[in-house]
Amino acid sequence: MGKEAKPMRKELTALRTKMKERGIDLYIVPTTDAHGSEYVNDHFKCREYISGFTGSAGTLVVQSDFAGLWTDGRYFLQAEQQLRGSGITLMKMGEPDVPELESYLKEQPAGSTIGFDGTIISHRLGAALEQNFHIVYDLDLVDEIWADRPRIRPSKIYALPQNVTGEATNLKMVRVRAEMGAADYLLVSRLEDIAWLYNLRGRDIENTPVFYAFALISKDRDVLYVMDETYHAEDGQIKPYQDVFGNLKKLKNCTVMLDEDSVSYTISRCLDESVDCLFRKSPVERLKAVKNAVEIRSTKHAHLRDGAAMVNFLYWLKSNIGRILISEISAADYLEMCRREQGAYDLSFPTIAGYEAHGAIVHYAATADSNTDLQQKGLLLIDSGGQYEDGTTDITRTVALGDLDALRRTHYTAVLKGHIALADAVFAKGTVGADLDFLARRPLQDLELDFKHGTGHGVGHMLSVHEGPNTISPRAKNCEILPGMITSDEPGVYLEDRYGIRIENELLCVERAGQYAFETITLCPYEREAIEVSMLTESEIAYIDRYHAKVYETLTPLLETPIRDWLQQQCRPLLQG
Repeated sequence: MGKEAKPMRKELTALRTKMKERGIDLYIVPTTDAHGSEYVNDHFKCREYISGFTGSAGTLVVQSDFAGLWTDGRYFLQAEQQLRGSGITLMKMGEPDVPELESYLKEQPAGSTIGFDGTIISHRLGAALEQNFHIVYDLDLVDEIWADRPRIRPSKIYALPQNVTGEATNLKMVRVRAEMGAADYLLVSRLEDIAWLYNLRGRDIENTPVFYAFALISKDRDVLYVMDETYHAEDGQIKPYQDVFGNLKKLKNCTVMLDEDSVSYTISRCLDESVDCLFRKSPVERLKAVKNAVEIRSTKHAHLRDGAAMVNFLYWLKSNIGRILISEISAADYLEMCRREQGAYDLSFPTIAGYEAHGAIVHYAATADSNTDLQQKGLLLIDSGGQYEDGTTDITRTVALGDLDALRRTHYTAVLKGHIALADAVFAKGTVGADLDFLARRPLQDLELDFKHGTGHGVGHMLSVHEGPNTISPRAKNCEILPGMITSDEPGVYLEDRYGIRIENELLCVERAGQYAFETITLCPYEREAIEVSMLTESEIAYIDRYHAKVYETLTPLLETPIRDWLQQQCRPLLQG
């Protein structure tokens, strides 16, 4: 790959010094924690500490003469900016001539020594590397150089009432055990799965109400390993978090089911040679993804209040742009205030508020240095969500702050057409996300445009805003979209240094007359000032009018009179002009 240009980050230099001392040829720094999480506690932000890249996905590989960061299309523009001058090469995943991470690692010289912290590297990756290289997996070199590394301060675990969960833990356990088959034990390692299964929540990770834990389930008992020393359960056995390693070592002559993507390499190495490891997706993840009637009712109520928050924000923004100073950060702060007034106790992820060129950075995060004042022109892309006591929300709207040129209107309408095509789809049982993805892309591809992220992701119930196994993307070939699953619908277009457009609603899969369809549960008007009506078909116009009528009728009782009147104008039939 060649030598990097100077200067480089001092943290990268310090890591290389430690590697040399330990005889490590290549060191891997992932983004995740000990549970395969996307969003992590600050303690686990090692890749961010070394590289300076703040995105939620990426893996850093460091060698003596090369450092590369692999990340996906959501973060290409952001990573290019944040890695500039770092001495780290951006490896754009999926692009021509860029090797996949595992392929690059496997191409290293035979006999190379590869190091990593095995508690945060997946079993899948660790097992692949041990076949061809000498690996040192009990090596947290970042901890040795990160002097003021944040420590985990466990939050207090709390229980959810059944009027928002809809099912008691003992009944969930019956369903989980039925999925275990011949396995004697199931190790549950994903934090969202554990929180759902036990009807518990915590605050160990910002914006995601989970707590650090493992669960070991057998045919007749279960043990929950937690960091919160104050938590005591009425039923079941509670043990300290670290005890899971010793307890796993004691298992002999049995079969243990593990998720090879979320379970760490260190965990899998704890198990005795007599243990038969059954690596597959956790059945808890699949069960959790299909919401029950109570969960659906609860999350719809959360979306009702979230819709009111969004409309209050849009009214404020439209009324004040050009009259008072509004920046990306102050707009995001005002939207957060609107959500909290509607009962949100937290955001579901840091708000993305990107004005014009910043909107083309898919997961843009405004900083003091990048913060831009909004003008009475152009587009503001705002992707945001809230955590409520009865649901999790995620919505994107692209807002016209003034008159738009024809190209922006064309691009906005193409995105809207793709968004509608997916939302209005009717499909057969057995359909997977890859079968639906093209619907959202086709109107953009007709304009020789496309987007480099998935069209949709699963959304948890009072949990993570990004949850599997349901997704909609060209790669989503292994999970059937089932009634009760909630998935986002968010096509977009991103023109570097110009503007970005994205529209996102959440879709609930429902059964209708023996087929499957979607019910939109997000409530917020589209940007009618950006719609080029001449590009729409009659059915698309009818869809928008039906949706807007529902938005107006549903949200009106929650709004004050001036805002209600404004919403009525936004939701009037399109052909009224």
